[in-house]
Amino acid sequence: MIAPASCGTLEERIAERLAGLAPSELVLTDESGQHIGHAGARGGGGHYRLTITAACFQGCSPMARHRMVYAALGDLMNGPIHALALRTRAPGEA
Repeated sequence: MIAPASCGTLEERIAERLAGLAPSELVLTDESGQHIGHAGARGGGGHYRLTITAACFQGCSPMARHRMVYAALGDLMNGPIHALALRTRAPGEA
């Protein structure tokens, strides 16, 4: 079941969706303030930077890792998230 937009902050909803990847590290930074005046920032947000470390990324290419993150976020990528800068790592990677 997908939670309606009114259930928790966007950051909380992002973290909940990414929990399925069982991250050992998840750092989400809202960079929307750096994009004031940009068309995607008119709604008051949407630009994020994410660092995520998860065992499920072991042996996967960067593109495959990004696809896993996008799949976990689902419809959030088509609405409240306008831009997402990703750093994906497997445990032990720098």
